[in-house]
Amino acid sequence: MSAVPTDISAWRNPPWLREFAAEESQAWIFVLKSLIAFYLAAWITMVFQLEQPSTTMVTVSIVMHPQSGTVLAKSFYRALGTCTGSLVGVLLIAAFPQQRELFLLSMSLWVALCAGGAVLYRNFMSYGFVLAGYTAFIVVLPAIDHPTAVFDSAVSRVSEVMLGIIVAGLVSDVVLPVRLRQVLRRISREHYKHFIDFARGSLGGAIPRAEMEGIHLRFVRAAVQIEDLRSSVIFEDPEARARSSRMQLLNLRYMAAATSFQSLHHLINRLQRNNHPRTAAALIKLYAPVGEALSPDPSEEPIPRLLATRLEACEPKLAPLAAELREDLRQDPELLLEFDSGTTLIRRFAAELRDFTSLEATLRETQGVLGRSVERVDFKRANDYAAPLIAIVRTFFTMATLSIFWVETGWPFGLSALLLATVFSGLLASSPSPLAATANTWFAYLAGLIAAFFVLFRLMPGSDGFVMLILVSAPLLALGPYLTTRAVTLPGVGAGYSLGFAYILALKNPMVYSPERFLNDSIAALLGLMASGAAFMIIPTVIGTQWLRRRQLVQLRRQVVFAATAPMDGILYRFESVNRDLYHQIVQFTRQGSEESHVLFSWALAVHDSGRAIIELRQDMAHADLPPPLLESMQRAVDALARLYDEPDKVRWQAADEAVDHAIVLTTQTLPQSRASCQPALADLLQLRTALRDDDSALTPYIVKAPETGHAA
Repeated sequence: MSAVPTDISAWRNPPWLREFAAEESQAWIFVLKSLIAFYLAAWITMVFQLEQPSTTMVTVSIVMHPQSGTVLAKSFYRALGTCTGSLVGVLLIAAFPQQRELFLLSMSLWVALCAGGAVLYRNFMSYGFVLAGYTAFIVVLPAIDHPTAVFDSAVSRVSEVMLGIIVAGLVSDVVLPVRLRQVLRRISREHYKHFIDFARGSLGGAIPRAEMEGIHLRFVRAAVQIEDLRSSVIFEDPEARARSSRMQLLNLRYMAAATSFQSLHHLINRLQRNNHPRTAAALIKLYAPVGEALSPDPSEEPIPRLLATRLEACEPKLAPLAAELREDLRQDPELLLEFDSGTTLIRRFAAELRDFTSLEATLRETQGVLGRSVERVDFKRANDYAAPLIAIVRTFFTMATLSIFWVETGWPFGLSALLLATVFSGLLASSPSPLAATANTWFAYLAGLIAAFFVLFRLMPGSDGFVMLILVSAPLLALGPYLTTRAVTLPGVGAGYSLGFAYILALKNPMVYSPERFLNDSIAALLGLMASGAAFMIIPTVIGTQWLRRRQLVQLRRQVVFAATAPMDGILYRFESVNRDLYHQIVQFTRQGSEESHVLFSWALAVHDSGRAIIELRQDMAHADLPPPLLESMQRAVDALARLYDEPDKVRWQAADEAVDHAIVLTTQTLPQSRASCQPALADLLQLRTALRDDDSALTPYIVKAPETGHAA
């Protein structure tokens, strides 16, 4: 007899069905909120007798997002871009009131600069740049033949756009809100738990390089994701803004602890690989109290405050345990130096992990407003200016060409082509696949046009009143917001459909039905979108290309130069954040497990190890009481490492290795007279030498084999 399932509820309601139902419910809640915002904005526009309700509805379609914090962030930058674009448009037409060619040339340059800004800033600030260019066009071009009316046009357009922004933010925040701060809290705690679990049980032996690559990628994504969410959630409520500086500090401590732990792991792996199991085993034993502190009794809940207290109690145990383990290694002075380097890493990691868990506990335990952090930290982004410059050239080429065509032909609907080219030249400039995105958007925009045509000329003429307007247009309009929730599988389709529908529906006060205008406007808009796509074919994007990835890898490598030369104030956070942002940008377009991915990971580890050790060494040089000859020797080592990572070759590797080795010799000789000041610097120098001589690192092709020399401790 066959077994009969006993869990009838699981059979009737499988997990995939529950996930599908939850996803669909969130999608339709977003559709409902979008429709409410659409029609509320249109109704208010008509009540106040503004000229073009369609402008307000287009604004709502661009700003709306399933999460309220995201809507408010987009709205803030959109409002800023709208005001800036309006001001620039008025100033340009005031400067060239009767020189149409000069005006269009300067306007094309302005839009191109805005497109470059949209590429340079990859968060919601890019919307502000897109809108700064787009608004300048919609404010000025309708009044290009009547310069005296440009101020009234600017006031009307800004009023319509700002109304859309206010309505979208209000509806998103009041109607079934999905709080972004809840998402930030959940994701932040998930990353915290993963890191603590990993630190608790992963130092018992070597981790395979492929697995370590995946772990490093997760650490990088966590830091970037948390910063992206934090920069949006501050718009959601006062409490989030008050806690923002503490969240940034928490992210810094997370990155610092992750770097120290990876350096420690890398050192132990190298020792095991190079047949030094006794030293590796001694470091694993020294780490054991930290692992025990992270493993409370099962009867105790492992909350951050408990772990912070246990880590604080664990730190005094490390020094005597290190001295005891050190006695067993005295027979081999070279391995003793490696052990001392690892000891410094373990103690540094324990202190950073304690600070990290303590701040996590403070954020969880304290509700309401927190005092501002005494540390001023800021997540720095890494930018390559090649992509923005290419976007500027491409957009200027597109806008100038369309402007010349409009002027020479006198095309009455050239304005629509210019407007659509302006919008999508900015929106798609940061896409790694702009041609595919343009194609998706073009077909979705066409579908929106067809739907708007059916509503405008078949359903609306037979209806009367605002309620009937909602009834005849809402079913087809709802497709846009719904497709927006499927942006992962259908990128650009939801936005293209919504923009096409709202723009061509062209609600006016009073309403005008003109089929020939509809057709001409539609053709012009589609041609403007096609012109944007053609520009991407003539001047391709460099985002995601191997050429740009090579440039970014050079920029990542030169972070060691930054660590060696930048001012010390705030250097650690800048170094950690820029490294992760650069790695995140490159790895997005690198196939996981490929040779390119392995090379990138090798350089990332080398940069993290060497850069962090250089920063720690420079801090010791600045604060410890070291003799001048020793300081000069250490500075020569730092400079030699900077030159090596700037342009690596065998000659520079040998010079760096000799400079570091010479600094180690001098420091070891000075150690008996001044152990307290020399020991930390010696540990950093040893870490630098180990990273230089690692035969499994990115520097392997440049290593010059030489007879090994030992130094007495």
